[in-house]
Amino acid sequence: MTTFHVMAGADSSFVRPVVRKIGVADIMDALSLGWNDFREKPSHYVFLCLIYPLAGVFLMVWSSGANLLPLLFPLMSGFALLGPLAAIGLYEISRRRERGEDSSWRHAFSVLKSPALPSIIAVGFLLFVLFISWLLVAQAIYTAYFGDVAPTSISSFLNEVLTTPQGMALILWGNLAGFLFAVVVLATTVVAFPLLLDRDVGAAAAIDTSVRATLANPVPVALWGLIVAALLVIGTIPVFAGLAVIMPILGHATWHLYRKLVAPDVSARSPSRTGDLTNG
Repeated sequence: MTTFHVMAGADSSFVRPVVRKIGVADIMDALSLGWNDFREKPSHYVFLCLIYPLAGVFLMVWSSGANLLPLLFPLMSGFALLGPLAAIGLYEISRRRERGEDSSWRHAFSVLKSPALPSIIAVGFLLFVLFISWLLVAQAIYTAYFGDVAPTSISSFLNEVLTTPQGMALILWGNLAGFLFAVVVLATTVVAFPLLLDRDVGAAAAIDTSVRATLANPVPVALWGLIVAALLVIGTIPVFAGLAVIMPILGHATWHLYRKLVAPDVSARSPSRTGDLTNG
């Protein structure tokens, strides 16, 4: 890392990678390619991603034990807001496999040597800010309908939420707020982290490219978001264990989605990256 840079690239310039239009078939192909990457060495990837079910169980136990039941669902769903950052090691493995390089699990930590690491941290900090903001909003919505008194038990909490008008309003407005946060995260990071791994363009350009890719492909990106949300819900059953498989597949698929959404950097063309120019 020759210079410290965050918002712009190493040469202090603001580049705008070319965004391509894709279709629904490209989304399905990205998922298929993600599955292929996972299938190549699944034991390594499952080992890497055990943190997801463990973290999910921790969040569930911690919130219940601390009388923070109203935040249980926001914590579980909000944890997915950090997914784009948490899966960054998987993007690196897919990138190396694409280039024909060693893609064993230890290379997931090569991200720590990336020249774009400060920019990656900056975009990751944005996700943490959104995560904390979501928790604060969720708590405010609960307080607006049920006050500051914590529920006495899980059964009483579920009874209040599922059988009262206040509970129905809580579900409605809570899910609406969560949806808005999810849209912001999807639009700003759909290709941000893979782009930073691939090209040291800076945090601003990475977010800008993600937003432009979303606006250019609203239907495919929305479908991608729905698929991710559905698979994450499935992955929580039973007791978050499914996330150990779902997360790596989605992580690898995100790399291939990036390849389809963002045109390759022709100026960086080399024999080892010829495949980049034809992918997607």
